[in-house]
Amino acid sequence: MQPPLENESSVLVFTLSGLNETMENRFVFFSFTALFYPLMVFCNVTVIFTIILHKKLHEPMYVFICNLCMNGLFGTSGFYPKFMYDLLAHDHVISYTGCLIQIFVIYSSALCEFSTLTVMAYDRYLAICRPLEYHSMMSIAVILVSRITLCGSTIEKLFCEIWAVAKLSCFSTTVNNVFGYIIIVTYFGHAVFIFCSYIHLIRKCIKSIEGRHKFMQTCVPHLLSLINVAVALLFDVLYSRYGSKNVPQGVRNFMALEFLLVPPILNPLIYGLNLTTVRQQVMRMFFKKQVAISE
Repeated sequence: MQPPLENESSVLVFTLSGLNETMENRFVFFSFTALFYPLMVFCNVTVIFTIILHKKLHEPMYVFICNLCMNGLFGTSGFYPKFMYDLLAHDHVISYTGCLIQIFVIYSSALCEFSTLTVMAYDRYLAICRPLEYHSMMSIAVILVSRITLCGSTIEKLFCEIWAVAKLSCFSTTVNNVFGYIIIVTYFGHAVFIFCSYIHLIRKCIKSIEGRHKFMQTCVPHLLSLINVAVALLFDVLYSRYGSKNVPQGVRNFMALEFLLVPPILNPLIYGLNLTTVRQQVMRMFFKKQVAISE
């Protein structure tokens, strides 16, 4: 049990306890992160600049891809720099304000990504603006959390998360719970629409060999990314609210970080570099001089 603090103003700093059981391997994790994070940034920035600089790529599908890459950079910037610092530090703490900012950045990015993937399933160009709504939704969630009177300061995760902070409340968090369930129901509705959309697509595609090939080439990568994000977010939400502490911390950390590990590197690879048009433009951008000399 956390010893109760006297009042809300006493909580100026949170302690992140997610690394407590894995500190003996911190240099291994740091080395991996130091290699992975720059690679992820490089891949995303490459796809973003390729799409921005070439007018022939200014089409709805590529705008979606560009949005996914930008969103990946935004979300991971709220985690990896702090995580790398914590791996080398003895005390894993974060300020109250920093915690709220991290919550907003990471979870608005996650919701925006799910929304963008959903829009891609709907295939509606005008819905490209929908991800912007979720930054407003997360602003409301952060405001609700910031009004809570806290009686504890230890967060049992690698980063700040809404429900982890809400569990430290001295009083009832009914309003926060209701708003959280509204968000969950909203995204469940997204999942239903996606399910219906893919049933329709499969029915259309199985009628011809060309249709099946097109489905495997364009829809399967999207479906895999969508499933990965959905499962990671679902686990994070359910475990945060109903999970048992008997699950090893390493497993909890991996599942909590999955949507910060896999999609940011997977999106530029399967959506950007895997598409012939984008790949050709990337090759021309990096090997322009060599091509010119050979010509």
